[in-house]
Parts: sequence; C-alpha cells; structure tokens
Amino acid sequence: MRVIFMGTPDFSVPVLDALVKAGHEIAAVYCQPPRPAGRGKKDRPTPVHARAEALGLEVRHPVSLKSDEEQARFAALQADVAVVVAYGLILPQPVLDAPTHGCLNIHASLLPRWRGAAPIHRAIMSGDAETGICIMQMEAGLDTGPVLLREATAIGSEETTGALHDRLSVMGARLIVDALSRLEELTPEPQPETGVTYAAKIDKAEAAVDWSQPAEAISRQIRGLAPFPGAWTSLGGDRIKLLGARVVPGSGAPGVALDDGFTIACGEAAVEVTRAQRAGKGAQEAESFLRGMAIPRGTKLGEG
Repeated sequence: MRVIFMGTPDFSVPVLDALVKAGHEIAAVYCQPPRPAGRGKKDRPTPVHARAEALGLEVRHPVSLKSDEEQARFAALQADVAVVVAYGLILPQPVLDAPTHGCLNIHASLLPRWRGAAPIHRAIMSGDAETGICIMQMEAGLDTGPVLLREATAIGSEETTGALHDRLSVMGARLIVDALSRLEELTPEPQPETGVTYAAKIDKAEAAVDWSQPAEAISRQIRGLAPFPGAWTSLGGDRIKLLGARVVPGSGAPGVALDDGFTIACGEAAVEVTRAQRAGKGAQEAESFLRGMAIPRGTKLGEG
C-alpha cells in the first residue's frame, strides 16, 4: 500500500521499520520539527526524523496541519492510508479524510480505557493487570474511533513504563502490518460507552514519593514514572530518582530504611528499591548505587 507515516518519538520507530520491511511504499514521513536539545541547545531531529532520513524517505515536519496549503500537500500524496503513532499534532478532518482508507492510529491501551496522552504510565500507576494495543480508525474525537484490531498483554509485577513501552512498540508494529495486510476484511468495532478513562499527561508534581502511602501504591508510582520523569525522594538534601521497585514484607516508620539494602518502610508493608539514580549520575542497579551512596538501616528518606 501507499502509506503516509506520522510519528515522532522512539515508540514510533519500530513501526516505521516494520512498514518498510513489509514492502509498503512510504509516500512521506510526518513528524514533529527538530527542537533544541543537549548542552549546546542545537536543534535535534526527532527519532522518527533521524530514522526516516537514514531510510532515504521524504520527511515533513510542519508546525501545524490546519492551513489549506498543508492539507493540500498532504492530499496530493494520494495515499491509500495514513499510519499514525504518537505523532503529537491534532489531525484536522480534511487530513483524516484524505487517504483512501483514512488514518489508522496505533494506541497503547485497551480502548476505551486510557484514551489520551500517557496510557502506558497510567496503566501501571493504576495497578492494571493488563494493557495492550488497539489499531483504531481515527476520527475527530480524542481516541474515540472504532477499533479494527486489539491485542492484550499482562503487565509484569515489576515492569516499568520503559520496559512496557518497548514491548508495546514491537506489538504495535506487528499488529499494524497485520491490519494493513487484510484491511478490506476487518470490521471496525465501535468503542463501548462504558469503561472510558483518560490518561492525562504526566505532571512532574506527581513524582515526589509520599512514604505514608501503601507500598503497593508507591511501587506502582516508581515503576509507572520510570524512566521519565522518575519518582523521587530526598536524602540529606540530595534528590534521588527511584526507577525500579518491588513490594516486600516489612514494617516501620514510613520512609525509614529497614536494612542496608534499600528496603524502605511505607504506610503499609515496604518497598525494595531495585534501581536508582543520583543527580548528575547515570541510573544504577541498587547494589551498585549503594556502593556509592550507602543508606544504612534507620536512615530516614524524604527529609532535607
């Protein structure tokens, strides 16, 4: 098929690769414009931009698709379908209508649960047992369109957003190739009106750990915010990012270390931090982290 691809971050790259490998003709790749990054604040192309150029594909990065001119350029590509995955711009109706088979979105949740910006984070932070991928026919509403294909996967008890993100990206790539191979025979299923939830964008204010909360909630917070923005706590004036955790038995004053191995008492039970990061340092497994910054039994976290 003649495909317009629309995506921006790392999550989208395996999908582009899969479409190319499957033999589809990529008419153009749309992504967000390069933005200042790094110490020099030089414009840096997005992951999809860099990958598309490496593949020799035409890259377009308009700041908006609202103008008649941009919509005409899009329609002039005469695509069979547009594949959209974490693109980052709202698609006006003329864009949605331009390809012969419309625009298909790869969404990382089991719709209608977790429509919106941060479905992977929210699934883990809410303690969902499973999530998945939906291939959805796009319409004007926010992730409201009918679903062509869906596949569920269990969320591991210690899985982070980063790990789940990578699994779902590969799953989405496989499912969209499957969907395009039998597009004519798939029946779009309207989303049910019950069970709708919205995955609001992550606010950095959600990242501070409150050790008076139950261990299960804190573990979900740590895993759901890893690797970005990273749940954090303070220790002697230093801010520490907590990037992995598991719930373990234990009791004590909330925020107090129960041993020398990064087991911290919570409002109910305890968490063992399995991965952490000091300011200005790289992320480390707990054993390595503690060699550089010991947290002896009785240490109180969340103060200073």
